[in-house]
Parts: sequence; C-alpha cells; structure tokens
Amino acid sequence: MADAPITQDVHTIPRKLPEGPQNLVGLTRDAMRAALIAMGTPEKQAKMRVGQIWSWIYQWGVRDFDAMTNLSKAFRAELAEHFVIEVPEVVTRQISEDGTRKYLVRIAGGHEVEVVYIPETDRGTLCVSSQVGCTLTCSFCHTGTQKLVRNLTAAEIIGQVMVARDDLDEWPQSGTRTYEARLVSNIVLMGMGEPLYNFENVRDAMKIAMDPEGIQLSRRRITLSTSGVVPEIARTAQEIGCQLAVSFHATTDEVRDKLVPINKRWNIEALLDALREYPKVSNSERITFEYVMLDGVNDSDADAHRLMKLIEGIPAKINLIPFNEWPGAPYKRSSNNRIRAFADIVHKAGYASPVRKPRGEDIMAACGQLKSETERARKSRRQIEAEAGVARG
Repeated sequence: MADAPITQDVHTIPRKLPEGPQNLVGLTRDAMRAALIAMGTPEKQAKMRVGQIWSWIYQWGVRDFDAMTNLSKAFRAELAEHFVIEVPEVVTRQISEDGTRKYLVRIAGGHEVEVVYIPETDRGTLCVSSQVGCTLTCSFCHTGTQKLVRNLTAAEIIGQVMVARDDLDEWPQSGTRTYEARLVSNIVLMGMGEPLYNFENVRDAMKIAMDPEGIQLSRRRITLSTSGVVPEIARTAQEIGCQLAVSFHATTDEVRDKLVPINKRWNIEALLDALREYPKVSNSERITFEYVMLDGVNDSDADAHRLMKLIEGIPAKINLIPFNEWPGAPYKRSSNNRIRAFADIVHKAGYASPVRKPRGEDIMAACGQLKSETERARKSRRQIEAEAGVARG
C-alpha cells in the first residue's frame, strides 16, 4: 500500500438556492417562522402556524397545501404562492432478494446520491447520504473514488427519509394513532460523504427527524458515522446528541493513514481522546467502532489485541464489517475463519462484536456503487488504485 492522499479540509461548498418559491422542507422551526412572517403572517400567529404546517409535512407526509384542512383557504392559497414542499426525485429503485431497498435520488443541480433501506426483524434502518461524492479518499471505500461535488442541504438530507417513507407507504392517515411498529425505525448517517464536514445541515436535518411533533425518532435511534473529524465530535455531542460510530478500520497510524487518510490530520490518539469525552456529554450509551475486514491488511490476531488495548475504558461495541467488494477494489474480503477469530478475541475482551451480514450484494448496496454504476463505465483496477493512491504488489 502506498500513501493515500489527504484531502483538503472542505467545510462548506456554497451553492445558489434555486429561483422561485422557497422549499419548506429542511427549514428549522425558527427559519420557517421567519419565512411566514416575511410572507405577511402576523408575528403572534406565526408560531402556531409553524406547528400546524410542521405536523402536516413531517407527521402526516402531506405535500399539498390544499390538504392542510385546519388552515383557512385564503392562508393555504398564500402558502402555495410563496412556498413548495419538495423532496428529492427517485431516479432508480432496486429491491434485493434480502429485502434491502436501494434508491438513487436526484437533487438540485442534477446530482445524484444514494439511500439504502435495510429491513431487519426488530428494526428498519435507513442509510442516508450527507454529501455528493466525498471529501475524503478512504482507499477501501467506493464513494472515496468519487470527487466531492457539494454538501447536501438540510432539505436534501431529511428529504431522503421522506422519500423512503413514501416508498414504504409509512405515512399514517391523518387523525389515526401513530404507535404501530415503524418501518424506518433507525437512521444511520453512513451513506455518501463525511457528515461532520457538513455539520449544520446534518444537525438541522436530524433535529427535524427527532422532533416530537414530526418524524419522532429518538436520538438513540440515530447514528452518525464519522471518519474522525475531531473538532466536530464534541459539537455533535452538544448539538445533536445522537449515537456515534467511528470508521476506525486500523490499529496503527501507519495503516490508518493509508485506509483513512484523515488520520494524517487527527491521528488515532487525538481521535480516541475526543471519543472518551463523547458519552459523558451526549449521554450516549456507547460508541460503535466500525472495522472493515480487509484480507492481510488489518485482520490479524495482533490487530485484534491492539484494538482492545486502544479502546480500553471507552463504552464501546465493535462492528466487524466483511469488505463489500466492488469492481476494481484494491482489497479483498477477509476469510470467514479470520473474521471469526478476530471476533472471538474482541468478544473475550468483553465487547460486543457483531459481524455485519453483507446486505444487498445483488444490487451493489455498498455505498457509492449504484451511483458509479449508473454514472460512468467501470474504471480499471489500475486507474482506481492510482486515484486512491494505493499500490498493491
């Protein structure tokens, strides 16, 4: 493995908002209130109106102002003149043999991002994207082969949740009870992009997901996965308070520098220092360490023992992920025996060590695959290795 390039520190990529009526999706309650006042709604009424519109959009899934029957006809007409309720457009929808659903959705500017829904017996997890492409160049990740185009807006992030609920027909009928088991019960920010390089939009979208008068997900059912943007980790604890997962993947700086190049900026020690503080501030139960199993790279017994030493004292769970091979990938999946041996060491040290069952392989559900498949011809292995900065013998 040669050194993978570290990527420039991109926090925001400004974009012009489209002309025409403003989209109410993605606005915070305060921003929606300000928009209604700017339209001419009396200040005394604005907060109440926000509450009414909010529950129509996020609790009942209504996209048409005419259906908001507790608002006057005149007010509904005024809303329709100034605002729209829009979510991303589904370009491709695939359903795997195992029930996994994968959507390619189009956002403003014609860009496309991926959303994956994974049904399990006790939950339904929706994996959402936070950027078009990615800021980072993690050499094992398919999205890492796609250049960063821009950050998603809060509307485009929460819009992915709304699109999935549309497809699963999960919006309750207005006036009915909403306590039945949820099809989308969990959100993971593990799709395309590094969420902490798009902090404000991710935060605002997740606050909508957690709002008790809207989508109503508990913060414990939202997991944000980061490659280790250390300065934003404390902020995540304070301003979102969701569960945290870390793309760890290596037990030495030398290997992590190659697999997760952001490690060159914030190394393992700096990352672990930030992670030790996280549960104290966010009241999070434990941190999930994600560890992709790469044959001959990070899967030895010595790696497992080193990992146990590193995370000592952190309430944690280790998620072992068999590498989901993609065309031209510069790595191979560890053998089942090797993964089991690694998991045993972790388990004996007292940590939960579930091995994530690969899902949706028949529809290429590993992040970034569908977009690449639809967007461009497959590159040769040599081209991808060169772009990721990985040389294999």
